[in-house]
Amino acid sequence: MVVTVKIHNAADQTRTFGTFTEDLQALRQWLVELKVQHLAMESTGVYWKPVFNILAEGFHLMLVNARHIKYVPGHKTDSQDSAWIAKLLMSGLLKGSFIPEQEVRQMRELYRYRRKLLSQRVAERNRLQKVLEDANIKLGSVVSDVFGKTGWEIICCLIAGQTDAEALACLAKGSLRNKIPQLISALKGRITEHHRFMLETSKLALESVQQQIDRIDRRLESYLQTHTTEVELLETIPGVSHETAKGIVAEIGFDMNAFPSPQHLASWAGVCPGNNESAGKKKSSRITQGNKTLKAVLIEAAWSATHSKSGWLRDKYYALAARRGKKRALMAIAHKILNAIYYVLTLQVPYKEPVFRH
Repeated sequence: MVVTVKIHNAADQTRTFGTFTEDLQALRQWLVELKVQHLAMESTGVYWKPVFNILAEGFHLMLVNARHIKYVPGHKTDSQDSAWIAKLLMSGLLKGSFIPEQEVRQMRELYRYRRKLLSQRVAERNRLQKVLEDANIKLGSVVSDVFGKTGWEIICCLIAGQTDAEALACLAKGSLRNKIPQLISALKGRITEHHRFMLETSKLALESVQQQIDRIDRRLESYLQTHTTEVELLETIPGVSHETAKGIVAEIGFDMNAFPSPQHLASWAGVCPGNNESAGKKKSSRITQGNKTLKAVLIEAAWSATHSKSGWLRDKYYALAARRGKKRALMAIAHKILNAIYYVLTLQVPYKEPVFRH
């Protein structure tokens, strides 16, 4: 790691440090000796985090997006990069990234890991259903949820060695008992010892993933215990469930002072139109990259809001979809939900439907 210090009326000082903790402590001591107060560093994957954690206290530290400070092509070295960042910082040309407080960063890490586990669960369920299809067990053709109570109990019995279709069909519960004849036909397959081994392997994997998800959920809930009011206010917004609220606060936190306006928040999240205009001609208004996780959560909330029986967001979606298409309309509703989130958290008031006078 290369560090350059610019000093007024003196030559620049450049030194190279390792990334072990003792090296970062030496870097901190060197900066203190030079009476440095303002720092800027380039964000590179997750490698900026340990540096940030050690230097955040005692310095005005700015984390900068690497795309915003690209040096002249063909003249790039670590030393030149560090000198270039120092020059931009002294000129006031850098814009710092949004770094939430530590509690929110920890929630963010938990929530993103939870989404990864959910993807793993979906993949493992698909793998299990492929094994059932290979054994000609057509359970999914009759049961709407293969992993519901009835479906899961049947799968467990298949693993245990039960192959009698009529006995398996008798495990049906609720309204599925009306489909026992169809279940018997669907469960007449050719299941082998290999199929049972694969089913048991997938079952163990699913149980393990579910245990991890439950463990993370308990941890997330412990963080939310001190912010129950904010979470309840967010749940008044159409489409925002408790799970959605967890994802929202894990990405943006509870304090909206970091964003000067809802427009800044929407731009950071990447749910508003971008600007690409030259010579008076508008070339594109595609959305920016933004925060991918938050964007996905907002799209889920928008989809839920548009499928409600009534409401302003639902009506707005269908009005926009008729003119601009369903995808653009859904992104526009996500933008409006984010605006509502900003005001709900800023003013600490529940959501209210807009009122228009004719």
